[in-house]
Amino acid sequence: MIILDVREKEEFEAEYIPESICCPLSQFDLMAPGILKNIKDSDILIMCRSGNRAKMALNELKKFDVVQHKFTVYDGGILKWKNEGKEIAGKGSFFPIMRQVQIVASSMIFIAFLGSKFIAHDFVYLALFVGFGLALAGYTGFCPMVFILQKMPWNIKKVVGRKMANKPSCCE
Repeated sequence: MIILDVREKEEFEAEYIPESICCPLSQFDLMAPGILKNIKDSDILIMCRSGNRAKMALNELKKFDVVQHKFTVYDGGILKWKNEGKEIAGKGSFFPIMRQVQIVASSMIFIAFLGSKFIAHDFVYLALFVGFGLALAGYTGFCPMVFILQKMPWNIKKVVGRKMANKPSCCE
């Protein structure tokens, strides 16, 4: 049985099932046809964090001609896999960068609201600045806050020689 993990690359690198294949749902239409073409007549278990994205991926597979495979969603995802005591590899905990952006942006807007209400009306410009950054990210795909957060100590990947420590080969 082949395990197709549809979590994002960073999530996969943090913890993954050995020998599983990383095929992020955000790039599924691009990557899945090539991956599936190279897998010969196998049962494929679709995995994500909890099972929701795996169900979405299963639905996406209807676009492709993949009759040579039998697909199954692993309900409960890697969370259930770990709770069952099955083998996991990777570099450990991970906090997705987009969740970090959401937390920082919403916190800045909240601070701007409180500051403009209780300190000085000019704090409203902070909310305007954050709103502009979010709109820029939405329209262009370029998010300056992501680049700032990637430089934070908790997001810096440890490098051993030229390869990242514990990095699975399918994501190189």
